[in-house]
Amino acid sequence: MQAINILDKTFEPFIEHTLIQHRIEGIAGQIQKDYATREPLFLGVLNGSFLFAADLLKNYQAPCRISFVKFASYHGTQSSGEVNTLLGLNEELRGQHLIILEDIVDSGLTLHQLLLTLQSYQPASVRVASLLLKPKALKVAVTVDYCGFEVENDFLLGFGLDYNGYGRNLKHIYKLKN
Repeated sequence: MQAINILDKTFEPFIEHTLIQHRIEGIAGQIQKDYATREPLFLGVLNGSFLFAADLLKNYQAPCRISFVKFASYHGTQSSGEVNTLLGLNEELRGQHLIILEDIVDSGLTLHQLLLTLQSYQPASVRVASLLLKPKALKVAVTVDYCGFEVENDFLLGFGLDYNGYGRNLKHIYKLKN
């Protein structure tokens, strides 16, 4: 891995692809164990979670379903502080065991809004799996039940994370070079 340039920024290597895959396998295995007698509905939060969701589901070897919801709260490299619902839910959620799939939980605002929205549908349970968690960036208290990596409050890119729409396709995770 070497530093890369995206638009006007330079990003340095942070988490290598094989380590990401190892953690995703571990998360999938833990969820499969925890849901051995239940059939979860995974809810991927677009756009960022699509690679995490795909790889997690490839490693989840039990009955399940997946759907997606889209929220947005970022502009450039900063959270806007506002959560805008862009695409709603199309699934029956009452009585379902939901597992939200996030690429990253940083401010927690998007996740908090999604959790509030989901409660009105009366699911049987709701848990959260996130590839990345920035504990020091949290602005609201949220629980991440399955976490790949706890990271510092750096701007990250790759494996679903973007900078102004670029870099989501990178298989490694990079951090903004200071």
